[in-house]
Amino acid sequence: MDRPLIQTVDLIKYFNTPGGMLHAVDGINISINKGETLGVVGESGCGKSTLGRTILRLIEPTSGQVLYDGEDICRLNDKQMMEMRKKMQIIFQDPYASLNPRLTVGELIAEPIRVNKLLTNKKEIDARIFQLMEIVGIDERFVNSYPHELDGGRRQRIGIARALALNPEFIVCDEPVSSLDVSIQAQILNLMMDLQDEMGLTYMFITHDLSVVKHISNKIAVLYLGQCVEYADSEELFKNPLHPYTRALLSAIPIPSIKKRDKKRQLIRGEITSPIEPKPGCRFMSRCDFSCEKCSGENLQLKEVSPGHLVACVQVGQ
Repeated sequence: MDRPLIQTVDLIKYFNTPGGMLHAVDGINISINKGETLGVVGESGCGKSTLGRTILRLIEPTSGQVLYDGEDICRLNDKQMMEMRKKMQIIFQDPYASLNPRLTVGELIAEPIRVNKLLTNKKEIDARIFQLMEIVGIDERFVNSYPHELDGGRRQRIGIARALALNPEFIVCDEPVSSLDVSIQAQILNLMMDLQDEMGLTYMFITHDLSVVKHISNKIAVLYLGQCVEYADSEELFKNPLHPYTRALLSAIPIPSIKKRDKKRQLIRGEITSPIEPKPGCRFMSRCDFSCEKCSGENLQLKEVSPGHLVACVQVGQ
């Protein structure tokens, strides 16, 4: 039986604002099996990136647990966390913003190796740099180039090489292809899937592009205003979406067919509920065509409606 490498238990992250506490991540329970990919989808501002960074403890959680191979990393001190970070890495959304413009490609890839003292011999470090460049598909001639001299695809490959430099087991991929051209997106996605097969990597893949997440994910978590509203295997979610928000997201995927272009879209109307001190109840209620009195009053919990398929909606499974 597959065991979870990453698991969150009632994970919460609130931010203090002049108007009150902003509920960015509110009671998330997910698990990612070793060697698999969890896709995390939702609108901008739903808490996807905050969830990823909280799991890595780049942002400290307000409460809850983050279990790495059964160990609660929220209890680790700074020295223990330094060692843990070798196993957990992140690929950022904007490859240009995440790279130091004053360092060359070689220096950027070598930086995590030197900081963590993984290698100290210059020849060994240089050999590792060229090995990583070959793995991610960057020609050796770019080793002394600077980020501004490269295109977006190569810059993102540098970000991937940096993430791989410490031989991690788990990588948070924070919209790694959203700023790239479609053809380059396909190259980077295929590269990441090949690396996962070769190295046994575990991914948390954050994106708002549902066609991309279907291609790469084993399971998908749908987030809305800090809460998980649906959680299922990728194939099951696309075949049988149950939450009204999930159905609306899937309805928005472009269909490359003239025959199906008249397909009726499921539109989302109304105003987004404020994430600052939200009232108990379904946070999608104000925009949902199926809302009723049962949707308000208390926060809805995910319930299993079929094996492995969890939904937080009073209209489902009645």
